[in-house]
Amino acid sequence: MAVGIATPRVRMRGISKRYGTIQTLDDVSLDLAPGEVLGLVGDNGAGKSTLSKVLSGAVVPDAGTIEVDGKHVSFASPADARAQHVEMVYQDLSLCDTVDVAGNLFLGREPRRRVLGIPFLDKPRMRADAAAMLSNLGISVPDIAVHVENLSGGQRQSIAIGRAASFAPKVLIMDEPTAALAVAEVEAVLDLIRTVSARGVGVILITHRLQDLFLVCDRLQVMYEGRAIAERAISDTSIEEVVDLIVGRKFSARSARSAHAPAGSPGKGTTA
Repeated sequence: MAVGIATPRVRMRGISKRYGTIQTLDDVSLDLAPGEVLGLVGDNGAGKSTLSKVLSGAVVPDAGTIEVDGKHVSFASPADARAQHVEMVYQDLSLCDTVDVAGNLFLGREPRRRVLGIPFLDKPRMRADAAAMLSNLGISVPDIAVHVENLSGGQRQSIAIGRAASFAPKVLIMDEPTAALAVAEVEAVLDLIRTVSARGVGVILITHRLQDLFLVCDRLQVMYEGRAIAERAISDTSIEEVVDLIVGRKFSARSARSAHAPAGSPGKGTTA
């Protein structure tokens, strides 16, 4: 990976954002290398989602700069970010349940053909191209023509990631992609992240499933109360240390202490 490379895929510096009296982001910096998977972690309200939305164009910061491949950029909307090949997959996936797989993959970018000068959706081409896109990413669905409402949670997540990954992104941001998935479906999504990053796409992964970070990430950045407080190479840290950084103190689960404490000792029916 990546820290210290001459030209990061993404360089964010001094990013700040305030909503009324709440300082959501306070002078945050972030680097992302080509092909790197960066885990962005923190407790609820730490600022990680706001930072990712700044990079994806959904939130305009009050201060700070963004560079993509060494070029200064300014995003006023997600369309601006997409024009610079920055894509984000949100936790709600933004899929249309009553539209088929191919239609969701090309949503807003549908190929068209003209018949007697009148434009029509080119559905045969769309389905053929959709099948090729999914095959290229190793994504398996039962039928390109099936409505996504009939797919499993993991298949739906794969379609959302596939849509973002199929249009030459340089940066792919994923917000909780493995939340509420079965074990086998989690593995399929993690494999997809590996496939995408192996092609040089810089990936930012936001997740509360800390075990996933240690399976796919190269590096972690920890957010706490709107600030970036720590960076760690994944090989130089542990889940225990990451938890301590997230909560801002040395953490031990009270329930674990209670389960092993002798009768009458603190943590088992008494207070310390």
